[in-house]
Amino acid sequence: HVQLVESGGGWAQPGGSLRLSCAFSGSMFSMNVMSWYRQGSGQEREEVALINPGGGTRYAVSVKGRFTISRDIPKNTVYLQMNDLRPEDTAVYYCNARLIYDGPDAAGSWGQGTQVTVSS
Repeated sequence: HVQLVESGGGWAQPGGSLRLSCAFSGSMFSMNVMSWYRQGSGQEREEVALINPGGGTRYAVSVKGRFTISRDIPKNTVYLQMNDLRPEDTAVYYCNARLIYDGPDAAGSWGQGTQVTVSS
């Protein structure tokens, strides 16, 4: 049974930075596809960044060059470094873990979310 706990959200000014963390409890962390999603008010949840077991990454066009996803396997933690934040980055950010063997259509496990607010 996988549990995910996000932290690091909060308020930032435009152009500022925040780092989100997602602590993974369970087995085979290194065999999970770890993703960050976000959901703004009145919007659908969208994938922001992904890191696969091989270390490959993928980013939404809107955050490419500004956000960086990384992981610390011994600490069972995935991070999202967010730089040059914009008001449109305001959203609840969710961590997702999906065992790679379950395939791309599997729902995986979700954290409870952490609020990120970007405003002046």
